[in-house]
Amino acid sequence: PAGAPPASGGRPGTDEPGGPGGPMVPGEPIASGETGGPREPSAPGGRAASGERAGTGEPALRRGPVEPGDAQAVERLLGRPPAGSFRVAVRRPDGAPVVIENEPWLGDGTPMPTRFWLVDPELRAAVSRLESDGGVRRAAAAVAPAAVAAAHDRYAAGRRQVVEALRRRTGGAPGPVPAGGVGGTRRGVKCLHAHVAWHLSGGDDPVGAWAAQQLGLDPLAFHRTGVGP
Repeated sequence: PAGAPPASGGRPGTDEPGGPGGPMVPGEPIASGETGGPREPSAPGGRAASGERAGTGEPALRRGPVEPGDAQAVERLLGRPPAGSFRVAVRRPDGAPVVIENEPWLGDGTPMPTRFWLVDPELRAAVSRLESDGGVRRAAAAVAPAAVAAAHDRYAAGRRQVVEALRRRTGGAPGPVPAGGVGGTRRGVKCLHAHVAWHLSGGDDPVGAWAAQQLGLDPLAFHRTGVGP
């Protein structure tokens, strides 16, 4: 979720309405990897046609202009212009964005630890209801801690690949490198929105899979547009 200021009205580092552009960890500081402390993420704006850059084996996400139709659609869903570069990773059959894939930095260089962001309003509301019904606690009880930790490691590893690919293409990084696992979380289960977003994007996320099952979501009912690792 490029270059626009973060939204006001939402609590930084959370998935509250009016917040930056995708699910973050409620009440938990977001690690930057170099500076630490809470970060206010946002939906970003580049596009890639497949899961890898042709002929390089590198992640698809890269800097570039947002596709006009996607930029307008995501702005409507967020209620504000996105503050960083993104691409649509998952769509509904009619083409409407469901999940966006953020670049590791906002337009001003602020670290963006949440790589996959749930923007579909119907799904966001459904996940919020699940959380209100004790979903975070139930997910933590249903999924073994070791499996959750492994998922955080996979998420972080995939984001590192994107960071390194962008560094090779641009010759550097615009800011501190984001850290943490799913949604910037270092351990445990904090935000089901971030887990569901990654699961729908094809991520190996047992928490996202659990939440999707609770909600009766079929990932095959959505169209994945190709993402990096």
